[in-house]
Amino acid sequence: MANQELAEENRMLREQMHEFLKQAHHNQRIMSRHQSFNLELIGASSFRELIDTIFSTLPTSSDLDVVSLTLIDHQSNLRSILQDLSLDLSDFPQLMFVANETELALPPHTKNKPVLGRYSAKQHGSFFSTCVKKPVSVAIVPLIRLNRLIGCLNLGSFHASRFTANMATDFIEQMGFIIATCLENVINHERLTYIGLTDPLTNVSNRRNVERRMLEEIGRARRQQYSISCMYLDIDFFKQVNDQYGHQSGDDVLKEVASRIKAELRLSDTLGRFGGEEFVVLLVNTDQQAAAQVAERIRLSIAGQPFFLSMTGVCNSTISIGIATLVASGNHGDMEMIAAELLWNADRALYEAKQQGRNRVCLAN
Repeated sequence: MANQELAEENRMLREQMHEFLKQAHHNQRIMSRHQSFNLELIGASSFRELIDTIFSTLPTSSDLDVVSLTLIDHQSNLRSILQDLSLDLSDFPQLMFVANETELALPPHTKNKPVLGRYSAKQHGSFFSTCVKKPVSVAIVPLIRLNRLIGCLNLGSFHASRFTANMATDFIEQMGFIIATCLENVINHERLTYIGLTDPLTNVSNRRNVERRMLEEIGRARRQQYSISCMYLDIDFFKQVNDQYGHQSGDDVLKEVASRIKAELRLSDTLGRFGGEEFVVLLVNTDQQAAAQVAERIRLSIAGQPFFLSMTGVCNSTISIGIATLVASGNHGDMEMIAAELLWNADRALYEAKQQGRNRVCLAN
């Protein structure tokens, strides 16, 4: 009898050890996935790469059904930079922005700690507003950098037991710290990139950035077999504005011209100041006729409204525009030579617009 009891006890111990071993292997796999996720986060060199990692890798590594991210973006500064760097934010519906901490609407009792529990539309709806299917349990993780709240990471599961109020949060807090640090790093990197590629007066691309983007777009147009158009724009009689109203007023006109041009463009288009009163626009997937329509809208927006000057009232101005188009059948050979020729043709068309009396659009032959 004693032997049977001992054998049964040994059997139960072996089963228990087997379960412990299975759980250890399971935990090891989980830790391995988290380590891989952390390495991907740390290795991300751009905002897009980091966001891609959060939304594509985190759900798998942490067995999550829903992941979203809410960032505090004062005066839309971050969104403006990302858009100017040609990041289409519509690619990331799970990424949301709020203007301040109040709008973020974290529960007041959190004290910068993760909030875990059952999903409540009233309390958590804004964090999962873009999700078609709402989670059952959630973890709202504040993202803190240097005692400053920069947003929150929102984790959701379709299982009620996944996140409960009595769960330990050390692991989630550590993940939030890593993500907050990586976010701040890539955002600062994007800001530095933006500064290096932006004209400081008008806040549009500088010449170096336009030339870089032109090569990129010529390559993309070649692969996808579509036309691209280049506009060369020059403010008419700009020297007279400086002479009559002063250089500060000339700067006012330059900034407003850039703003009016940009208002007529798509996110995928590129606007840059080439120097002085000259601007260049690159229109992707745009033939000559469509480019002419965009140019005419720009011309009318400049000529149709006066320019309010910060120091000396108002003035009127016009702009001349030359257009050259690179069709798919002509997009072959050395891309730098093609870019130079496209720009030269647009410049020659601009010269024709000037010769014909200014305040007009001319197309390259």
